[in-house]
Amino acid sequence: MADGSYEEPSLRLRLAILAGVLLVLIGLPVSAVLWMTAVPGRSWSGPLPPLGPGEKALAGRLRGDVLAIASEPHNVAHPRALERSARYLEGRLAALGYPVAAQRFQAGGIEVRNLEAVVEPARADSPTLVIGAHYDSAGGAPGANDNATGAAALIELARGLAPLRGRSRLRLRLLWFVNEEPPFFQTETMGSLVYARAMKRSGERVEGMIALETLGFYSDAPGSQHYPPPLGALYPDRGDFVAFVGTTSSRAWVRHVVRDFRTVARFPSEGGTAPAFLQGIDWSDHWSFGKTGVPALMVTDTAPFRYPFYHTSADTPDKVDFDRLARVAADLERMVRGWAT
Repeated sequence: MADGSYEEPSLRLRLAILAGVLLVLIGLPVSAVLWMTAVPGRSWSGPLPPLGPGEKALAGRLRGDVLAIASEPHNVAHPRALERSARYLEGRLAALGYPVAAQRFQAGGIEVRNLEAVVEPARADSPTLVIGAHYDSAGGAPGANDNATGAAALIELARGLAPLRGRSRLRLRLLWFVNEEPPFFQTETMGSLVYARAMKRSGERVEGMIALETLGFYSDAPGSQHYPPPLGALYPDRGDFVAFVGTTSSRAWVRHVVRDFRTVARFPSEGGTAPAFLQGIDWSDHWSFGKTGVPALMVTDTAPFRYPFYHTSADTPDKVDFDRLARVAADLERMVRGWAT
């Protein structure tokens, strides 16, 4: 007031101010969640189209690969089985005409290795896309879904992309990582972190990374899909989709991949990002590449949020839906082929 006196605000004004503050406090978190989870494009909906002959053959090859990789627990605690899985992968890639590079290092008192096959580009200065899947299992689990499904889907990507060798727009580095599972997860001897750090030191230009993680379990039953809160209010309650997940630092990459997948896919998909502290958001090899500054995401059936046999001895090949896994693998190949050409 001009004369220095003070007039107390009316009750109505005080209530209006309080309501405005509450709206801001409530609206900001809601806006943040919507910003993190919004992705472009439209998911496939309705009945899935019949499997064609090529996809039926693909499902059969995936079944054979999962049976071979995950017939028993295979990790540093089961070194002979881990070695058999690695040799099987090397043989499959060699049969497809790929020279296989092995990145060897010590972990848990034994030598282990990451495996790499490369679709070389037309130009030496082309940017790189990394697509990876871990091939070790957790503890005493055979690891059919986690993660022989990802490793097998990556073999099929290698098969489908082989004709692009020497003429791709991108350098496609296909990686089978060891030591994703505990006790090595997010430690110095996690296979993907060993590789990501070596790639960082090389100075190679990397557009992004995709981790194929636990891809083979689907359910049409209501209530079959779960989420860490508060995401359950935003996504379907049926576990019939494949998810594209990353931390908020990779939001642009997640949106780019979801958009292009939905352009070619004939399969339901969801996507989004969240801070790394949210349960499950960084539970795969994309974590390692995020640590080195590479945009990264995982493609997944959401693992423990859907799969009741996660990290148990019941994670066996009979639990995998190979027909739907074949659909996802075929759609991923179409997406990557579009980028490469």
